[in-house]
Amino acid sequence: MPEQFKRETAYKLRIEDLLKSKQILDESGEGSNPKLQFVELGDKKILRVNIIANVIDKFESESERRFASITLDDGSGQVRARLFGEDIQKFQDLVQGDTIVVIGLLRTFNEELYILPDLIRKIDPKYLLIRKLEIEKSFPRPLTQEQKQEVRALRDEIIEMIKNSESNEGIDKEEIIMKLKDSRPDLINQEIQKLLEEGIIYEPKPGRVRYLG
Repeated sequence: MPEQFKRETAYKLRIEDLLKSKQILDESGEGSNPKLQFVELGDKKILRVNIIANVIDKFESESERRFASITLDDGSGQVRARLFGEDIQKFQDLVQGDTIVVIGLLRTFNEELYILPDLIRKIDPKYLLIRKLEIEKSFPRPLTQEQKQEVRALRDEIIEMIKNSESNEGIDKEEIIMKLKDSRPDLINQEIQKLLEEGIIYEPKPGRVRYLG
């Protein structure tokens, strides 16, 4: 039975995190451009990526050695995707401003990290936001000191609101979200869940919370 080829996992990443990752190179080979083995990001070893970004620049070489590149920007950073020889036709229909999904291998040249695509597809720009929310769950960014203060203030507001609702035998989570309309719903839900786990509030019935203290 022929051996099955195992393709590397294509990790969904922010470009910013990709550029901050640690490059692990194979320096044992010949030449001045060591081969990239993978990049390290947290506990993950990554060689293949899945990026959603906007095309902000496109270049095609007119020299004998045919190659082309596009510059991608997802709002967090920029990285280039490169193709060589006949493969450059994959960039043919792309123009500045297109939103695309790119799946490909990571490579380096002259210390620059780039993507060698094996799939490129135009998509609706709304998927940039969807991908951003998706990545936040997998690779959450540490909160800044200012954001930590905002979360603490939000927690205090939620507790106070639940306390004040005791005469009505509690308050619905949806009502809390509606009243705190200037705060992110995901953060509100996150803080409510923490308060439930800490035993400060309880849920007498699904979706409604009361103060326990």
